Amino acid sequence: MTTPSPLTTEPDSNSGFPEVEFGRSGDGYLVARVGETAFAMLPGRDARHYLATGWRINRPIAEWKRSDFYGHSGGLADEAAFRTKVVENAEHQREKRALGRRDTGSNANTPWGPSQGATIYAEGVICHSTAGHVGFHLSAERNRKVNPVLRAPDGWYESHD
Repeated sequence: MTTPSPLTTEPDSNSGFPEVEFGRSGDGYLVARVGETAFAMLPGRDARHYLATGWRINRPIAEWKRSDFYGHSGGLADEAAFRTKVVENAEHQREKRALGRRDTGSNANTPWGPSQGATIYAEGVICHSTAGHVGFHLSAERNRKVNPVLRAPDGWYESHD
């Protein structure tokens, strides 16, 4: 790792959201926050590093610990690669926000089990996340617009990323 750097905030030329904040964790790792998403550059095997993620770490960056991160999002060559990935994520979040999608709670029962959360893409188009799947539910009106050859009678469509 490189010498610890002070906490820095990247200016946002767009809307001010989400702000990108870089710093060092309590145990010395390079970390960043973009909205509610946290990132860390953690050591891996053979002197390599990887991008780790966490969510809603509600403490100052200087108090973060390695155990706060659970996601593994691929290898990183160096600090510049880490910063690039974080800034790309911020831009992605800005683009999603510009689409006007809204996250919402949901107690819907989907074909894949209970919805654990939903995103409203448009009137009558809702994306549901379950423990093992992601899928869309279209209102009857929206579903009627789907080509009859492809139309699901109940309006439920599983996402295959």
